[in-house]
Amino acid sequence: MLIPYPASLTPGSGYFTVPPTLRISADSGAGRAAKLLIDYLDRPASFHSGPSIRLELTGEHDLGPEGYSLTITPDELRLVAGAEAGLLHGVQTVRQLLPLDGSAVLPCLRIQDTPRLPWRGVLLDVARHFMPLEFLYEFVDLLALHKYNVLHLHLTDDQGWRIEIDGWPRLTEVGAWRTESMVGPAGSTVFNGEPHGGFYTQRELTGLVEFAAARGVRIVPEIDLPGHVRAALAAYPELGNRPDTPIPVWTEWGVSPDILGVHDKAFEFCRDVLGQTAAVFPSQHLHIGGDECPTVQWETSPVAQARAASLGLGTTAELRGWFLGELHKTLEELGRRAVCWDETGHSPGSLPAGMTLTAWRDAVHGALAVDRGHQVIMAPHTSTYFDYPEGDTGDQPPRELITTLQDVHRFDPLAGGLPIASPDGTQAGVLGTQAQLWTEHAPTPDHVRHLAFPRLCALAETAWSPTSRGYADFVQRLPGHLQRLRALGALPRQRVRFAPRNTVP
Repeated sequence: MLIPYPASLTPGSGYFTVPPTLRISADSGAGRAAKLLIDYLDRPASFHSGPSIRLELTGEHDLGPEGYSLTITPDELRLVAGAEAGLLHGVQTVRQLLPLDGSAVLPCLRIQDTPRLPWRGVLLDVARHFMPLEFLYEFVDLLALHKYNVLHLHLTDDQGWRIEIDGWPRLTEVGAWRTESMVGPAGSTVFNGEPHGGFYTQRELTGLVEFAAARGVRIVPEIDLPGHVRAALAAYPELGNRPDTPIPVWTEWGVSPDILGVHDKAFEFCRDVLGQTAAVFPSQHLHIGGDECPTVQWETSPVAQARAASLGLGTTAELRGWFLGELHKTLEELGRRAVCWDETGHSPGSLPAGMTLTAWRDAVHGALAVDRGHQVIMAPHTSTYFDYPEGDTGDQPPRELITTLQDVHRFDPLAGGLPIASPDGTQAGVLGTQAQLWTEHAPTPDHVRHLAFPRLCALAETAWSPTSRGYADFVQRLPGHLQRLRALGALPRQRVRFAPRNTVP
């Protein structure tokens, strides 16, 4: 019932019974993995050097930095890895092997396991609808269960600003709150009349980062720039192109025409926000958005026109690429790597080859970006947008396109023989893949749970497991895995309802 399925599993004979008091031997550097295993086994433990449960760090391992080997005999459970990440993934395999009846009897076997892709992520949008901090902790733990190693946290957008930034108090005093929310798809004329908002302090986010790291998950924050900034402009209109025109936080879905200006004050804001965000999130990557940036306001802005002319650009629309290139430099100075949504064919200009791109519109765009020298996260919306309905029956979000469980499972991020990128950033290629959980139509944690599962299970297998196992094999293992998710409270706790697709007053 393991999901994702390991690279190699050889069944043994007999069972290992977890004793009432755990006897654990853990190498130096394996302490967090040992503590996590103890928490999941829910038993008192004593550390010693004898047999029973052994966690070993070799410093070198044939299965790479995230690989591990797990050997279970009637007398011993032995988990070996070259790095802590491998031990943490192995702990999750042990967790999935535990019977749901609480008997703590594990089957004897030998597993040799390593991920297919280095970036296995899930985007959670907390800007459109704020999610309680306790749910983020729960969600991180579920990602770790499925061996995802990235939580892409979408913290800012037109409809809300969710991270505290010192020196810019109105971002959370004003930008974190909207008066109401649109009901139904973008373009609806119906609103719910209910205020909505919330934000996370830097201290809260630091605690979440530490919790995630202890499970092998790194959190990649997204500060969406230079578009999708209506909430920031509601707080500080002077950052935009119409400084004398106050605007509220957006209550609609879709894309607001309001974007940042290209003047010094706007760049001072960006540098400060990115610097403080990087201080909270130690991840090597930081996402700067860059998608769906309408440039109409730049066309009529004397400042933008002058900037484009001084740079020798043909149109003000080309300022988008220049703007993102400046943010890329800022992050390089901070020792970080910028990630940006790929807008191939939709925005003029080019981006620095050192910038990682998230190919969301089409997998073909991702392949083209690899050819241009980029590292790419493959996330085409038809296969990875889980805010799309899973089918055309039952309670489903009001979106037109459908992404089924089988659509997700059949998606191959390496289709066409694309190379895998090097995690250190030195080699272009496919870095990995990730799911997207946009929350325009998911106002509660239960809505997110409904959209996430079981499709997150399918993408986890796509990102981790060898391609030789087919969909029929996955579906055969899924019912037992869903029982485990239900026992963990990962599935909706009550029936969820979505707005109809054709919303009328």
